[in-house]
Amino acid sequence: MSESPARPRPSVAALFLTYLKIGLVGFGGVNAWARRVLVEEKRWVTEQEYAEVLGLGQVLPGPNALNVAIQLGDRFGGGRGALAASVGLFGGPLVVLIGLAVLHDAYGDLPMVQAVLAGTAAAAAGMILGTAAKITTNLKPAWPILAVGLAALLGGSVLRLPLPWIVLGLAPFGILAAWWTLRHPGRVRP
Repeated sequence: MSESPARPRPSVAALFLTYLKIGLVGFGGVNAWARRVLVEEKRWVTEQEYAEVLGLGQVLPGPNALNVAIQLGDRFGGGRGALAASVGLFGGPLVVLIGLAVLHDAYGDLPMVQAVLAGTAAAAAGMILGTAAKITTNLKPAWPILAVGLAALLGGSVLRLPLPWIVLGLAPFGILAAWWTLRHPGRVRP
């Protein structure tokens, strides 16, 4: 039985530079880009590990991309790693955002600028849906877990329930689905 090769362990500087790249290139769709960089390119975490920290990041207060950066930064570099990933993630975009805010203040009423912003919002929504589909496809969750995810999707998108209600309401079902899946692995796979 062969062991899987050891995954690289990033330095604090590598965390900063990688998250700086993620923040600048993934502007408006950071989680989609972060998953690609951290799981596929750098291979610092597995698909499962990324899904777990992203899930936790989404139920914690604050921006989920920042919550993920803090978790992974801490995992690999302690407090210094968490700080480096956070500053990298938001430092570059903050500079760009300040520049864009100045430009928007001057030109935001122009129809062309409004059209660009509407197109950008649509692209960001597409990136979120694409990332969710890719994670779901790669992880191939069992039917009970997928059902909880679909219930959360319906609760948020159709019923427009607040996130805390969805999390608190579905948490027992998620725990039960995970428990059932672990107890009956052959019966619940799609």
